[in-house]
Amino acid sequence: MNDATYEDFKKRIFARMWSDVAPFVAEIEETESIPREKVWPALAEMGAFGLLVPEEYGGSELTVRQYLPIIAELSKVHGGIRAAVHVHNSIGHALYELGDERHRAEVLPGLATGTKSVAFGLTEPDSGTGADTATTARRDGDTWVVNGRKWLITNSDWASHFMVFAKTINGSGPELLSTILVPHDAPGLAIEALPETMGCKGGEHGLLTFTDAVVPADNLLGEEGDGIGKMEEALEISRVFVAASSLGTAEYALDLSIEHAKRRTTFGRPIADRQAVQRYLAEMEVDVHALRLLIDDAAVKWDSGRRIPKEAAICKLFGLEAVGRVTDRALLVHGGIGYTRRHPIERLYRDARLNWLEEGTPTIQQLVIAREILDGNGKGARRG
Repeated sequence: MNDATYEDFKKRIFARMWSDVAPFVAEIEETESIPREKVWPALAEMGAFGLLVPEEYGGSELTVRQYLPIIAELSKVHGGIRAAVHVHNSIGHALYELGDERHRAEVLPGLATGTKSVAFGLTEPDSGTGADTATTARRDGDTWVVNGRKWLITNSDWASHFMVFAKTINGSGPELLSTILVPHDAPGLAIEALPETMGCKGGEHGLLTFTDAVVPADNLLGEEGDGIGKMEEALEISRVFVAASSLGTAEYALDLSIEHAKRRTTFGRPIADRQAVQRYLAEMEVDVHALRLLIDDAAVKWDSGRRIPKEAAICKLFGLEAVGRVTDRALLVHGGIGYTRRHPIERLYRDARLNWLEEGTPTIQQLVIAREILDGNGKGARRG
C-alpha cells in the first residue's frame, strides 16, 4: 500500500476503532466477554482481520512497518480485543510465510474477512516449549493421529484452525518436531475454556486436548523436523507485534497522565508544576520514545527480508519492561483515583501485564539475545 493510501487507511481505521469498538469496553470489562456478534462485524468492515493478508487473497497487504501503528492503537482501545486481533493477524502472517499455496488458498481469504482464523498451538500444561514438546503426531496412511494437550491458546473459541507443534512419528524413524495445521473440527480434538484472565478481558485462552485426533497428512506445514525453525520464525515477528502493543498501552498511559497532571490541582497549582511529577512524565517519555525507535528499526529490517531474532527479542524485552514502568508511573501520577475504574489507568495497568508472557517470558528473550550476540546468528534472509 503506497504512503498516501496508507495514511488515509490508517486515519479511517483509527477513527472507527474509537467510534465503533471503544463503546463496548465497559461491557467487556463488566461481563469479561467480548460481544463478538457486535464487535466482529465492525472489525471486519474496517479491515482489521486482513491487515497483513496479501491483496490477492482479499487483504490489505500492509508492510510490518505499516501494521505496527494499527495494533498499537488498538491496544489503547482495549487489550482483549487487541489480543484477539493480534493473534489472528500474527498467525495468519506466519501461515503465509510458512505454508504452501494450497494452505494459503484454503485459509487466507477467510482470514481477510474474519470468517476463518488460525491460532497458535504451542504452549503445553505438562511440558515446556520447543524440543521437549510432549504432543505427538503419528503417521497412519494418509493421516496424522495427534495426541497431547496445549493450553493458554488464544482465540481457541473462534479459531477455524490451529498451527500445532508436535513430535511426528513416521514408522520406525526418530521423533521430529514438526508443524501441522489442525482444523478446529478435527475428530478427536476437544476444546475447553480456561478461567478468565487478570487483564485483556474477554478473550478465551483455551485448553486443547488431542485424543487420537485425525488430521490429513498434507496438513503438514513444510517438512518433518523443521518445526523448531518454523516456530522461531513465527515467534520472531510476533514478538515485535507484542512490543507494538506495549508501545500503544504506554503511549495512552502517558497521554492520560499528561492530561491529568495539567488538570489536577493541589494547593492552587496543577500537579504538572511539581518537580516530582515532571520527573515521572520525563521517565515515561524516555521509555515511549526509545521503544518506538526500537520497533521501527526491527520493522524496517523485517520488511527488507531479513531475519531479526535479536532485534525482535530486544523489542519484546524492552517493551514489557517499558510498559511496566510507564503504567507504574501513570498510577503514581493519577494517585488513588487511578486505582479505580473511573479512569482507564486501572485497565491499562492490568492489560500491560499480559505482555510479560506473550511470545516468551523475559528470560526467554534474554537467552535469545545472548545466543545471537555470542553466535552471530540470525543475519540471513528469511526466504531463499
